[in-house]
Amino acid sequence: MVEAPIGLFGGTFDPIHFGHLRLAEEMAEQIGLSQIRFIPAGTPPHRSRPRTEARHRLAMVELATANNARFVVDSREMAQTQLSYTVDTLHDLRRSFGLTQPLCLLLGADAFLGLSNWHRWRELFGLAHIAVAHRPGYPQSTWKDNMPEVLRDELEQRWAHPDDIKTCAAGLIVMRPITALDISATYIRDTLRAGHNPRYLIPDVVLDYIHTHQLYLPSAP
Repeated sequence: MVEAPIGLFGGTFDPIHFGHLRLAEEMAEQIGLSQIRFIPAGTPPHRSRPRTEARHRLAMVELATANNARFVVDSREMAQTQLSYTVDTLHDLRRSFGLTQPLCLLLGADAFLGLSNWHRWRELFGLAHIAVAHRPGYPQSTWKDNMPEVLRDELEQRWAHPDDIKTCAAGLIVMRPITALDISATYIRDTLRAGHNPRYLIPDVVLDYIHTHQLYLPSAP
């Protein structure tokens, strides 16, 4: 019997917010994921270095996910000193879970549209399924017009129904709509640095941690 798929959700989480948590919860329910592994990035190659130390970002993810039995925090990227490439993380996860366990990489639509720019991106399909969440500004009807031809070709070959990801370990692409929560970590950092309150955008335990450790202060660059 094929095991229930495991979701993989990477990001800088600087800080983690309700947009992240709701995406994970809805995708888990819609696809039937047994767990979601939150994987905070160490040094991501596709964006500027996180403003907050890894230990703080990890602690905030642990606090935000503590009360959901389906959420698991995976700190493997934070133990690395080199750039954190998704393909390397997936190879490491394959060594942990074996070749038959279905793994499902969760991406927002904006990240998926840039997938062909990722390091060794074609290898990803041999390591995991990709589940794309509709996010504000990326209606499904316009995706094919906005993506590179090489990615469009992969999508046309691999597009599948969510139930199909339970039948094999990797290689399919599924797309699901989620509740539109237009929240960004950048906006939250800017709000805090302006001396304003981001309550109701992030969990209270995360906001308390930010205040306790004086993160994202108004005087910060």
